Amino acid sequence: MKKAAIIALAVLLLPSLAYGQAKVGTAGAQFLEVGVSARAMALGEAVVSNIDDASALYYNPAAIAGFDKYKAMFTHIAYPGDIGINYEFAGLTIPMPSLMGNVGVSFYMLSTDNMAVRTYEHPDGTGETFQAKDYALGLSYGAALTEHFSLGVTLKYLAELYYTYKADGWSADMGTYYDTGFRNLRICMLLSNFGPDLKFINEKYPLPITFKFGASIDLIQGPTHRIILSGEMAHPNDNLEKYSMGLEYWFNDMVALRVGKKYNVDYIADKNMFSTRGITLGGGLKTDISNFTISIDYGYQDFGYLDETHRFSLGVEF
Repeated sequence: MKKAAIIALAVLLLPSLAYGQAKVGTAGAQFLEVGVSARAMALGEAVVSNIDDASALYYNPAAIAGFDKYKAMFTHIAYPGDIGINYEFAGLTIPMPSLMGNVGVSFYMLSTDNMAVRTYEHPDGTGETFQAKDYALGLSYGAALTEHFSLGVTLKYLAELYYTYKADGWSADMGTYYDTGFRNLRICMLLSNFGPDLKFINEKYPLPITFKFGASIDLIQGPTHRIILSGEMAHPNDNLEKYSMGLEYWFNDMVALRVGKKYNVDYIADKNMFSTRGITLGGGLKTDISNFTISIDYGYQDFGYLDETHRFSLGVEF
């Protein structure tokens, strides 16, 4: 088991050695980089090691190995702009002891409202309309290889549709989850969106492959109060390294307050690490109703020159 864990860690570390420089704007299928959880957004998305709901299907499939119940999540995002741009996520994790692990299914879609078809001959529109759509279907599996170490994999079918044109293919995510047993200190890694180039008409473009490394720890543990600190480094194949931190406070495991900070992100780049630029905020409520645990999370993020974004997620555990 220890040998398998070492091999998995080595596989995930390879991309960090391979990337030598930023290649901004060279990867396509950017909808794969849209975060799916309001809780994660409020924590600056520093959650590769701090995720315990169905959004783990996106952030780290290895985390689902520890789930002992069915978990579902639904997220809707409405982006600012003259043309309506919406993002939807739905995920479900299923305990499967017969498979010595857990499985999950997920759906992602980024779409626009109807837009006018414009050509050189008809710059004001031809009278036709179309929608742009990107979507992905994912199947995940996570299993504990030892008492403290888990491994997870997600396979996704991808498609991008623009007017009468289509590009489709596949990608894979591979994550590790290591719980040290000390104050819930967890050390995790993720290689996401690994797969062949997509081809749109006659042009090929790579997927936004990203390597992430993160850790989280309980600063305060108690029956009433709990505070979790998490940090993360992301190394994409089409940009420079990005860093984030998050702090989460729970009261009676019912009410949560969250704050996060992103560093070296394009639209909020700031050389002063103590600047308020890049701050994310949010909160959450969790309650039991019959045999269900319902959670509602909210996340806020300032996009700098663009309007801020408000994100809501609904989680169900049963």
